Amino acid sequence: MEASINVLGGRLQPCSTAPLTGFYRNGCCDTGPEDRGSHTVCVIVTAEFLAMSAYLGNDLSTPRPEYGFPGLKPGDRWCLCASRFLQAAQEFAAPRVVLESTHRRALDILPLELLQRHAINEEN
Repeated sequence: MEASINVLGGRLQPCSTAPLTGFYRNGCCDTGPEDRGSHTVCVIVTAEFLAMSAYLGNDLSTPRPEYGFPGLKPGDRWCLCASRFLQAAQEFAAPRVVLESTHRRALDILPLELLQRHAINEEN
């Protein structure tokens, strides 16, 4: 696993433990060589994003108990693949981003400015 550093240069903060997220299912958007999808962007999913994802063939709303996946609903936090976030942004369906919980390796695919445009303010 790579160092747990966020896109702002600080310590990577947890994204979600309910539902449990992350490539390593540790609640953080950590990454490493095994994570070919770069599950590095911590997002707060929206109904619009979930509908777009299902339309594109990745249904994230339907529970899959055999994989321990409860299904996502609007408001849930999730470690999203950086390329899927880019696609959602291009389709005007990008969810909100939690910068403090987004791994710096997301910057290999996404410009920081794009992430900042979709960022939430954690203090509000």
